[in-house]
Amino acid sequence: MAKTGTTTQDLRSAIERSGYYPALVSEAVESAVGPEPITSYLVHQETTFDANEVRRHVTVLVLTASRFVVSHTDEQNGDAATPVPYATTSTETVRLDRITSVVVSRMVANPETYTPGTPPREVVLTIGWGAVQRLDLEPAGCSDPNCDADHGYTGSATADDLSLRVSEAGDGPETVAQALVFARALSEATVANG
Repeated sequence: MAKTGTTTQDLRSAIERSGYYPALVSEAVESAVGPEPITSYLVHQETTFDANEVRRHVTVLVLTASRFVVSHTDEQNGDAATPVPYATTSTETVRLDRITSVVVSRMVANPETYTPGTPPREVVLTIGWGAVQRLDLEPAGCSDPNCDADHGYTGSATADDLSLRVSEAGDGPETVAQALVFARALSEATVANG
């Protein structure tokens, strides 16, 4: 489930509708946001299946006039060290002028008959602010097939701090539309604060 809106009460209601430890998630998010008014938000719950376990994860993205707040909450089943189930919640607050990229990837079916305004079937929102860099390396070479010299390595560095995927099949068309609303608000805010 995803939801966008503009008030603390709307955000709290969206977190409660997700049904995933709402008191814990709300407290963590509201503590990170503080008294600053909310411009937009997105609540996304993801359920994954890991061997014989079902794991839930909720991501809450909040936009204010000056900050982007991201919160993740994961549940864990008990183990030998901690015999009872537990949840871990983390929040990160990023100044809007630190956001370097907002990438929105859209997947549409039958692009040859695409009509403007038709929602995509899937959206991947990738946000970068320099906290995490992915480095992909491979051996470098030259065009000489007989060359056996060491040419070192070549590669690329990609900022990939947050990537959130929503799909019509998994999350519903409303969620896809709401992810686009949040992405647009964040993109506009980064331009205004850049």
